[in-house]
Amino acid sequence: MDVDLPDGVTAIVNDHCPTCALVAPVLDALAATGHLAVVREDDDAGLELAWRLGVDTVPTLVRGQGGAEVERIVGWHRGQWESLIGVTGLGADLPDQRPGCGSYVVDPGRASQLAVRFGGSVIRSRRIEVAELEDEIEAAYDRGWSDGLPVVPPTEIRVMRMLDGTTRAPDEIVAVIPPDLVECTVEKVAVNAVLAGCRPEYLPVVLTAVEAACTDEFNAHGLLATTYFSGPVVMVNGPVRQAIGMNSGVNALGQGNRANATIGRALQLVIRNVGGGRPGEVDRATLGNPGKYTFCFAEDEEGSPWEALSVERGLPPGQSAVTLFAGEGVRGVVDQLSRDPESLARSFAACLRTVAHPKLPMAFDAVLVVSPEHGRVFREAGWSKARLREELDSLLLLDGAELIKGAGGMTEGIPEGLAGVQLPKFRPGGLLIVHAGGGAGLFSAIIGGWASGAVGSQPVTREVGT
Repeated sequence: MDVDLPDGVTAIVNDHCPTCALVAPVLDALAATGHLAVVREDDDAGLELAWRLGVDTVPTLVRGQGGAEVERIVGWHRGQWESLIGVTGLGADLPDQRPGCGSYVVDPGRASQLAVRFGGSVIRSRRIEVAELEDEIEAAYDRGWSDGLPVVPPTEIRVMRMLDGTTRAPDEIVAVIPPDLVECTVEKVAVNAVLAGCRPEYLPVVLTAVEAACTDEFNAHGLLATTYFSGPVVMVNGPVRQAIGMNSGVNALGQGNRANATIGRALQLVIRNVGGGRPGEVDRATLGNPGKYTFCFAEDEEGSPWEALSVERGLPPGQSAVTLFAGEGVRGVVDQLSRDPESLARSFAACLRTVAHPKLPMAFDAVLVVSPEHGRVFREAGWSKARLREELDSLLLLDGAELIKGAGGMTEGIPEGLAGVQLPKFRPGGLLIVHAGGGAGLFSAIIGGWASGAVGSQPVTREVGT
């Protein structure tokens, strides 16, 4: 940062540091003889200098020459101080050395405030003035920034703290957000991550989800405009799951985990507030589903009998990743009796056939979420994910005569000319299999998709950056 240091030695201290108090007599004596200047973080001028110098520990001694820093010592170390200042016999009654204390500059409660106060804000978003008697949360709701639930007011300091969660520049364009096709910067994503209640460390996952949603393959615009139930489902793999405390176990698809809840919500708020995708306008869902508030969970890779979803989709093991799927609500699969993989696979297939409608083949994708107790059946039998998929593909090869219009007394169905052919329930690549859930309960889940493939939406997997 720009700072014009005076020639000589400057000591930066504060009144709350025991080491500063310990060496205070030494500093006073040196200041009295003109060997150094003492600057306190407890006043504005000293705090600004400490911030501009990037001081993280006090006491810090800095030697300036020609306006620039040429040497620095952190904490109390008699020998180092004597060498820097050119005076011997300092603090003869003091210990030889003592570590310093945290500077106000790195105080979590002050860091973002100081960046705004002394550095000039990097935030380019429009400021909204809230009246003194106006409630901030109600103001956000009244201005249309909410999904119907309370949001966290995106103050400048909160947004700057959120931006600390990524190394990307605030003005970098992340994606063009449908339906209004608005360029969205890292900063705009950060604003909506604040609104959603995210922590800064979640921001790289949110950014990746936004990027994935705005690809042609995922087709967020079409997903918004459809009258179907679906919305974005965010599935997370890799080390970031544990680093940010995501839930892949008990109640993984439900409430209660901050990361799961707010990452999916942040994506939806970006689409709403930046792209203009609001219910009743471009969002034309007939019924929708509660997952359109947020639908995000982590895969239980450590307990899984199979490779992670992201690995199956081409990314290296150990790489953090997001897979986006256009999904409806969760439907349960109950099988508490099967103890062999063949029987359990048949239960899965029977339930998967009902996605959207039992008589509609290749029209909708799906995610099969296999729980630990069901997963154990396949592990103990030595079934790979590929083996399970092969079995399901075989079981879900459907007789066209059962699918045509009128068959089974149901008008819904495929053209009568396909009565003599067999058709798969899912297109190639249209069935994703993941592992998640609590360790008790012989229940798995199906998340049905929207119109599949090029006519609708395809799953998209992206690496999580920093």
